[in-house]
Amino acid sequence: MTALSHYPAPTGNIIPEGRPVPHARMAPPTYSIDCVPDTDADAFFFRGLEQHGILLNQAQIQAVRHVEGPLLTLAGAGSGKTTVLICRAAYLLRVRRVQPGQFLLITFSKKAAEEMRERLEHMPGLENYALSAMQVRTFHAFCLRLLRINGFEQEILSDSRYQQIVFKKIMLAMGLQDTYQPEVLIALLSSYKMAMITVADIPDKTPEEKEVKRIFEQYEQWKIENRKMDFDDILLETYAFLQERENVLHALQRKYTYISVDEFQDTNTVQYAIVQMLAAHHRNLMVVGDDDQTIYSFNGARNEFILKFHETYPDAATVLLDINYRSTSSIVGLGNAIIRHNVQRKRKTLLATKISDVKPQYVKPATSDEEADWLIQDMQRRVAEGSCAYGDIAILYRTANNSRALIEQLILHNLPFVDYSGSDSFYEQWMVKPIIDHLRIAQERRNFEAMEGVLPTLYIGREQGMRIIQEGEALQAKKWPLIHLLGLPQLKDFQKDKIKNRIKLIKSLAEMTPLAAVQAVRSDFYDAFLETNKRSKLTHHREMLKETLDELEASAKRFATLEQFLYFIQEVAEKRIDMQASQRQRDPDKISLMTIHKSKGLEFELVYVLCAIEGNMPHSTALEARQLGDIRVASEMAEAANGVAKGLDGAAKTAAALEEERRLAYVAVTRAKAELVISSPAFYRGKKAEPSRFIVSAFTDADSGVTSRPAQPAAVVSPRLREAAGDKAVRRATETVAAWVCGQAGCKAWSRISTPQEARRPAKSCPLCGAGMVKGQREVPR
Repeated sequence: MTALSHYPAPTGNIIPEGRPVPHARMAPPTYSIDCVPDTDADAFFFRGLEQHGILLNQAQIQAVRHVEGPLLTLAGAGSGKTTVLICRAAYLLRVRRVQPGQFLLITFSKKAAEEMRERLEHMPGLENYALSAMQVRTFHAFCLRLLRINGFEQEILSDSRYQQIVFKKIMLAMGLQDTYQPEVLIALLSSYKMAMITVADIPDKTPEEKEVKRIFEQYEQWKIENRKMDFDDILLETYAFLQERENVLHALQRKYTYISVDEFQDTNTVQYAIVQMLAAHHRNLMVVGDDDQTIYSFNGARNEFILKFHETYPDAATVLLDINYRSTSSIVGLGNAIIRHNVQRKRKTLLATKISDVKPQYVKPATSDEEADWLIQDMQRRVAEGSCAYGDIAILYRTANNSRALIEQLILHNLPFVDYSGSDSFYEQWMVKPIIDHLRIAQERRNFEAMEGVLPTLYIGREQGMRIIQEGEALQAKKWPLIHLLGLPQLKDFQKDKIKNRIKLIKSLAEMTPLAAVQAVRSDFYDAFLETNKRSKLTHHREMLKETLDELEASAKRFATLEQFLYFIQEVAEKRIDMQASQRQRDPDKISLMTIHKSKGLEFELVYVLCAIEGNMPHSTALEARQLGDIRVASEMAEAANGVAKGLDGAAKTAAALEEERRLAYVAVTRAKAELVISSPAFYRGKKAEPSRFIVSAFTDADSGVTSRPAQPAAVVSPRLREAAGDKAVRRATETVAAWVCGQAGCKAWSRISTPQEARRPAKSCPLCGAGMVKGQREVPR
C-alpha cells in the first residue's frame, strides 16, 4: 500500500473565473408550534408529534391535513417526504378516524415499505390501532397478494440468473446460441410489457426483429407450460384481472378510501393505470414525488405523469415541499443552479436549513487513473485526520465503466468498500472478455477456457467448437489447438481463411504491448464484429460499446507486457472475490460505490462525483438521442400511444434526453449532506475532455433562487411576532411565460409565445442554428 502522505489536489479549475459559489436561501424556522394554534380541533395531533421531536413546516402540515380529493405533493430533494406520508397516515387514523384497512400506501422498494411500517408503529397515539390491517406495500407485493387471494398459483421467477438460463435454452433450441445477451433481451421485453405493449404487437419488420419476437413468444409459452410468472407479469396480470373482474375492482375501490403513492416520478404506464383504477371511486389519491428526480425513463418511468397530473385530475390540490433538511446551503444552492436550466419541469427552488463554511470542491485531475489515485489519497487523509469514516463516503459515477480505475485502486490498497453497481468485473463484461481471451491464448496457447470465449467471434457455437477441438486433441495434440476448427464439417473456404487469419493474429499479439494488442484485435475484426453482431444492435447505443473498449485501452496502456497486464487482471479478480466475501459481513464502515441511478433516495455525509465531463455527463448517448437504438422502441411506442412523442423530431428527442441527464447531475449533487467533491478529468481515454456543461452552467446566467454569498441563518422569530411587526414577503418581480426554446445543445435561443396562433403551431425552426424548437417556459421581468 502507498504510504499515507499529503497528495496534492489536481490542478485546474472548472468554475468560470470570478463566479461566486451559489448558495440556497435559508428557510424561515416556521413549524407546527407556530402554524397550529391550540384552539384548532386537530392541535392535539401536532402537539403529540412535537413532543416526539417531529416538527412539521407549513407546507408539510398542509399535505398532512389534506383529506378529500386528489393531491399532488411535489417533494424536493431532502424535503421530508417520508415523514409527510407517515404523518398523513397517522392523521387520517387519529384525527379523521379512518380505519387502518381503508388505507393503501404504495412505494417502490421493499426497504422503503419496511421503513414506513416501522415508523408508523412508533408514531404517537397509534399504539391501540391494528396497523397490521393497513396496506403499506410495494407495487409488486400488493399486486401479488391480490393475485394469490384470487387463485393465481404460478411460481414467481424471482432469480434473474434462472431467467437468463431460460432465455439461453430457448436460443440454443432455435440455433441462436451466443447470438443475443439474455439480460439485454429481458430488459427489452420488460420495456415493452411495462409500456403495455403485448408480444403480438412488437415490431417484426427486420430479420432481427422477427428473430427476437420469436424468442419472446417462446419465452411466454414456456412460462405458460411451466406455470411461471416473472415480475412484469405480476403487474400485467393484476391490470388484466381488475379489468375483467369488475366485482373485485369495485370491492377494492370501496375498501381503499385513501391511497398514497410514494416516488410517483418512478411510476410506469401499467402501475399508474392500476392506481387510477383503484382510486376511481373515492378519488382520494395522494401522489408524492419530484419531477426533477425522474431518471428511470429506460425502465418506463414517465415524467409527464407528474407534469400533467392536473390534466387527469383537474381538481387536484398541489403542495410544494421546498425546504431541504439534508444538505448545506452551498450544496442545495448548487443543485438549484443545475436543475433550473431544465424547461420541462415544475418550477421550484429549494431552501436550505443548514449552513456550512465547507463549499463544494472541484478538482481537475489529468486522467481517470490520476483521478482514482488522488481520490484514494484524499479519502485516506480524511479518515486518518478523523474528519470522517469510510462508511460516511459515497462515490458516484454516470456508468459502471467509470469505476474501473477506482475499483482497482480500492482493491490494491485494501480499502473497505461495497460495489452496488454489480458483481461482474470490468474484464468479465461480455464485450470485453473476448478480447482478453485472445490475449490469454497469445500468452498461453493451450488455454482451452479462453478458446471457448473466442469461438463466438468466429461465428462458431461454443459446444460444437469445443467438441471438435477436444476430439482433435485426443487424436493428435497441436501447438495451437484452434487449428482443429478447420475440421468442422461443411466449412467454406472463406471460413477456413478466417480461422487461419485469426490464429495468425493471435500469434502476433504475443510480442506486442497490451495497448497495441487490444488495438490490433479491435482493428482486425472486433469492432466490425460488434457493429454487425445482433446482440450489439440491441444495446442502448453503439457508443456504449466504444466507450467500454476505449476504457479497456486506457487500462492496457499502463503495462509494458501482456504478462504484466494479464497478471494484474487475475490479481484484481482474485482480490475482488475475497472482498465480495468480506462484504457479506455486516460492517457499516465501508465506502459505497454506485452509479447515480442506484444512489437515488440515499444520502451520505461526503459524496465524490467522478468524471463530470462532456460525453459522460451528459453521456454521449444523450447527445445523439436522435439516433435512438432498438431498445428505445418500446418507450417510443408507449409515448406515441399516449400522445406524448407524436411529432417529436431529433432535436426534441435530444432536448428531452439532455434534461434527463441534467436530472441525473442534480440527483448526484443532492445526495451529499455535508461535503461534495466533483472531479472533471482533463483527458479521458486519451482525448481532451471539457467539464460537464451542467456544472459550468450552474455558475452562469442570472440569479434564480441562489445567493452569491454564503447565506446567513435566519433569526428564529415566531411568525406570529413577524405578523404583528408587519413583516411582508418580497415577491420576485418576474413571471413565467410560454415560449419556443431551441432544442440544440449549446444554443440558448428562445422566443415568446404571445398569440393563440403561435401556440397552435406544430413546429418551429430556430432562427439562429436552424434546429427544431420545442414548447417550454421562460421567466421574464413583469
